[in-house]
Amino acid sequence: MDYIQAIVLAIIEGITEFLPISSTGHMIIASSFFGIAHDDFTKLFTVVIQLGAILSVVVLYFKRFFQTLDFYFKLLAAFIPAVVFGLLFSKKIDALLENPITVAISLVIGGIILLKVDDWFTQKEETQETEKISYATAVKIGLFQCLAMIPGVSRSGASIIGGMSQKLSRKTAAEFSFFLAVPTMLGATVKKCYDYYKDGFVLSHDQINFLIIGNVVAFIVALLAIKSFIGYLSKHGFKMFGYYRIVAGLAILLIHYFVMTLTTL
Repeated sequence: MDYIQAIVLAIIEGITEFLPISSTGHMIIASSFFGIAHDDFTKLFTVVIQLGAILSVVVLYFKRFFQTLDFYFKLLAAFIPAVVFGLLFSKKIDALLENPITVAISLVIGGIILLKVDDWFTQKEETQETEKISYATAVKIGLFQCLAMIPGVSRSGASIIGGMSQKLSRKTAAEFSFFLAVPTMLGATVKKCYDYYKDGFVLSHDQINFLIIGNVVAFIVALLAIKSFIGYLSKHGFKMFGYYRIVAGLAILLIHYFVMTLTTL
């Protein structure tokens, strides 16, 4: 990895983290294009810089994020499924992080779902405040979030749809998804760093700089992206993101097919 690659990956993360198009999936595609997807530091980098993007939520929603203890317990309840599944399947998840085809298939399937999701839940939506979400609803949203352990699924998309399935409005579901991202990505970052050091790797001076720059860039870009996404989602729903995912996924599959065909000639 070099500094240009680190900045490009961080910009992609900042733009895509809160959109239902999978930030991890896009970073896997970009890192594969750069030829660094299989590198252990790249895998660490793509997880750790998500924390920078997520911290933009704390800044933008500062007053609402620091609420009652009950609200934090609900976030904890929603976070627990990710802890359990993450610990059980961490090795398999790491293996999937190297595979652009998994991303492409997930993008297409997720895109088809997003085309239908507004119709599925239009009649069920009830405007609620995030503070009034029940513990049962929080846990169910957390279970939906676990689907995003498959690269290309989208953590924000899965958890927002999970919230809408529990009769939350799109806006409320999106905001709770943002809040839930804070403990989720903090936990993922700590776990990934621990595994990296446990496997005997030590960060070089340049790698530390990459992580710092990556988090700062992702944080700044995400600040600009969040408000735009909330406004668009409230007014227009998911269909545009669904079409984008399908086109992007099919394009990746076609490119992979042609590359494999050329290499066998």
